[in-house]
Amino acid sequence: MLQFINSLFNKNKARLEETDIMKKFLIIGLGNIGPEYTETRHNIGFKVLDFLAKKEDFSFETAKLGDIATFKVKGKTMLLLKPSTYMNRSGKAIKYWMEKEKIPLENILVITDDINLPFGTIRVKTKGSDGGHNGLKDTQNILQTNAYNRFRFGVGADFSKGRQADYVLGEWNSEEQEALKERLQVAAELIRSFVLSGVKNTMNQFNGT
Repeated sequence: MLQFINSLFNKNKARLEETDIMKKFLIIGLGNIGPEYTETRHNIGFKVLDFLAKKEDFSFETAKLGDIATFKVKGKTMLLLKPSTYMNRSGKAIKYWMEKEKIPLENILVITDDINLPFGTIRVKTKGSDGGHNGLKDTQNILQTNAYNRFRFGVGADFSKGRQADYVLGEWNSEEQEALKERLQVAAELIRSFVLSGVKNTMNQFNGT
């Protein structure tokens, strides 16, 4: 009888732990650390998370492999990560925090710039190629899968042949800076939707906006 009760208790405990895990989300903004990169197109991932932090009044703290913040909404917990490993080694930080916080792959969202989309265009995908993006390439290599959620923020491709690096590491122009105010608001709403409504509903609502 005691063995049966213990077995039942352990099963219930496992179910509760699994439920708690599914309520945790890891939102990763890709970028490079250092003031020289703050306003560059490549750092839109950092910029989106900083905007969300200001909007919801929480702050980041420096931790292992990145700056971390926690934000709770309607019973769900968001762990927000800005890797300090530089763009080309983003996967290391993502994997570390996924494992440390026991966050399943389907509950992560990677925010990145995308030159293949017009400026300000938003697109969420559940899998896909790295598209030549070094941050996504490293993430795919480290996680050993391309089936993870990514939020691609279009930065356009207004550069001549061979000048891609200069463009993405260049700063926003004045028109982009002004337009970003509205785009960042939409990005914050998208993250909230991903956590509360799921990736499919979020894709239906926000893709192409």
